[in-house]
Amino acid sequence: MGAVLRPGDPGYDDARRGYNLLHDLHPALIVRPADAADVARALELAAGAGLEVAVRSGGHSLAGHGGTEGGLLIDLSAMRAIEIDAAARAAWVEAGSTAGRLTTATATHGLVVPFGDSPDVGVGGITLGGGVGWLSRRLGLTVDSVEGVELVTAHGQVLQVDGERHPDLFWALRGGGGNFGVVTRFRYRLHPIGGVLGGALVLPATGEVLRGAVDLAAAAPDELTTIMLVTRLPPLAMVPPEAQGRLGVLITLVWCGDLAAGERVLDGFRGLAPPIADLVGRRPYPSMYELLPDAPPSVTNITYSFAADELDEAAIGSILRALDEPGRPSGEALAAVELRVLGGAIGRVPVEATAFAHRRRKLLCSVVAAGFAEDDSDRHRRWVRALAGALGHLAKGAYLNFLDAADQGRLHETYPDGTYQRLVEVKRRYDPGNRFRRNLNIRPVEAVDA
Repeated sequence: MGAVLRPGDPGYDDARRGYNLLHDLHPALIVRPADAADVARALELAAGAGLEVAVRSGGHSLAGHGGTEGGLLIDLSAMRAIEIDAAARAAWVEAGSTAGRLTTATATHGLVVPFGDSPDVGVGGITLGGGVGWLSRRLGLTVDSVEGVELVTAHGQVLQVDGERHPDLFWALRGGGGNFGVVTRFRYRLHPIGGVLGGALVLPATGEVLRGAVDLAAAAPDELTTIMLVTRLPPLAMVPPEAQGRLGVLITLVWCGDLAAGERVLDGFRGLAPPIADLVGRRPYPSMYELLPDAPPSVTNITYSFAADELDEAAIGSILRALDEPGRPSGEALAAVELRVLGGAIGRVPVEATAFAHRRRKLLCSVVAAGFAEDDSDRHRRWVRALAGALGHLAKGAYLNFLDAADQGRLHETYPDGTYQRLVEVKRRYDPGNRFRRNLNIRPVEAVDA
């Protein structure tokens, strides 16, 4: 078996800690397997000892699912091999690799897999949950580029899974999370990419600017994907000192297409208001991961996220008031609303093609408080839930990767009836004992028609 860490061993505390410090979990054993056979042995050990199993790729689970209290943590971070076949535009990637590392590797061939907006996220978690990022409207979700996986079942069997072999499992893994086994390798389809038009544009946060930015992003060609953060502007190098602390809209974006055409589209955003900062320009795609300073490996984070079809005037007013009112989170914390405009290639894949069920939704909205003192979490959770409640009339579903630990009750928001019923059947077939339950859990004991 690969490296094993126990409480008290050097490096144990660093190894057990995930991204979200609100989940302070202490596994009885941490195993870092070297291959699928090691994973199978770790699962056998856990079963024999009656230990709960948690699986970690990059450790970025908001809900802390990449950890366990008193169980066995399978940490895949030692499994980072990348095999690129540029001629076939495909790559086999071990599940402990990160999005940034893979993007750098494929970019040397002028190719890319569409991931999210953080280089440190493990490919395992983001892929199994769906994968929404800067290339989504142009190239689709991360799951749309998965051609096959290697998976270790609860009974230690190593399966090759794709559209021909175990197609029911292949469907479920693309959006159904870690419910069905330990994915040790992914085969991704790679997409050609050259230089892009990308960067960050910071605008003052007013109702008119927010309305205009969302509408422009939704109406733009598929070549443009945006991620907007409405917040009090932090002390970043890109923000002029006189604007720090002011309410602003930080838009990170990528135009993947004809660059001259992209300049014309982005001029519409610049015309909404005089920019506070404009760092948009022609760049190699991997440099998007260098826009913001290195994030800390661990931080406190409370998020409430939902999918929607619009951002109405009442919601815009609620967002701006909540970020400006005396009861907002303390100055050392990030208090923000993130808006990801969907559409494009995401919605052109049939809804039933994968377990990601919200392809027709137009927007992902997340209310976030992060970076506060751990003993001050109750106040920040109240703020997040209050603003989320004011926006709740827009909610039409949830995205697995943005769910909090308190969101198990939102299972059916994430997986509507038809999707959920199919997932239960796959769970019964491949994990009838529910060994893999450190996730938004699909329980095999539930009736299919429940």
